[in-house]
Amino acid sequence: MARALMSRRELIAGLAGGAAVAGRAWAAPHTDVRLLVVFLRGAYDAANVVIPVGSDFYYQARPRLAVARPDPADPAAALALDADWGLHPALRDTILPLYAKGQAAFVPFAGTDDLSRSHFGTQDTIELGQNAQGARNYQSGFMARLAAELTRVRPIAFTDQMPLIFRGGSEVVPNVSINRVGKPGVDDRQAALIAAMYQGSALEAAVTEGFRVRDEVFHAISDHQAQADRGAVSPRGFELAARRIGRLMREQFNLSFVDVGGWDTHVNQGAATGYLADRLGEVGRGLVGFVEEIGSGWSNTVVVVLSEFGRTFRENGNRGTDHGHGSAYWVLGGGIHGGRISGPQVRIDEASLFQKRDYPVLTDYRALLAGLFQRLYGLDAASLQRVFAAVKPAKLDLA
Repeated sequence: MARALMSRRELIAGLAGGAAVAGRAWAAPHTDVRLLVVFLRGAYDAANVVIPVGSDFYYQARPRLAVARPDPADPAAALALDADWGLHPALRDTILPLYAKGQAAFVPFAGTDDLSRSHFGTQDTIELGQNAQGARNYQSGFMARLAAELTRVRPIAFTDQMPLIFRGGSEVVPNVSINRVGKPGVDDRQAALIAAMYQGSALEAAVTEGFRVRDEVFHAISDHQAQADRGAVSPRGFELAARRIGRLMREQFNLSFVDVGGWDTHVNQGAATGYLADRLGEVGRGLVGFVEEIGSGWSNTVVVVLSEFGRTFRENGNRGTDHGHGSAYWVLGGGIHGGRISGPQVRIDEASLFQKRDYPVLTDYRALLAGLFQRLYGLDAASLQRVFAAVKPAKLDLA
């Protein structure tokens, strides 16, 4: 009977555009905290974003890709974060002001225990939040497990399909493609027929609520579609997508996930300008647009930006970088303890590289997130273990 009930739930989720809710009423959250996880798929080059400007080895290893040391007179130079670290100049007008206000922090040498250097495998590792060396349960993503530990949570995935990170748990999480907005696959007549099928059953309320949320989200997005032509980026760009996410999270949702592709820079990556710089500019503008749209709710919002792994510390022969290991994560929010580089660090030279090629991982991403969730939600040890089994929360004091 339990399996049959789940099948009906899955069917309803698909017919209603993924908006049916099972197991919990959608009410005001018990906390004002909003969490958005932004996944940069493709493994972004962290060393050219949070730049080790204090390392001579960085400049030796990247003769064509290195970003110059901070120099106020040089617009192409890195932006000083502290004595050892700088920020890519493409983020001058977006992320740097947040850092200056204590609303952005960076965690270098962060990542997973996955050593495969496989995009898909390591992306799965992160979304599952399980030990990469053990057996995997592909029906248990860490944000689904987090949602199960929270009360009155309102989750959503801004993706074409339900991401692995939200699979499992008691929630049927709505997923909405922010970049491609079309009419709902089920029209009003079909929706009425489906609702009638479940009238009087235990699933009647979930079906009704599912279609209501689907319509609400569709109109919230499509009503602003015409604004795309007023900006410098297309409607498919992250800048506009992030504004839509900000509006929806301001008004409805408090636990969200979005992924952004295009970070696999094997060839012609660029330094202060070029392909990577352009992508960073888009993400930076998108995140600032998100902050503007969420308004006063920014004080109780946290954004985590991560990627599956970093890239090789040395540049390759094609003016790019290859698959690496350690990365740098971003933590943003109106109420975080930012304006600093957080977590364990090492002096960057050839001897400190992992396998003589990559950043080492000194902060496990699950420990980072577990510590953050502990501070944001007040989760006890048992709850944290259900989200990230056998992981000790990192005390980075980010929130």
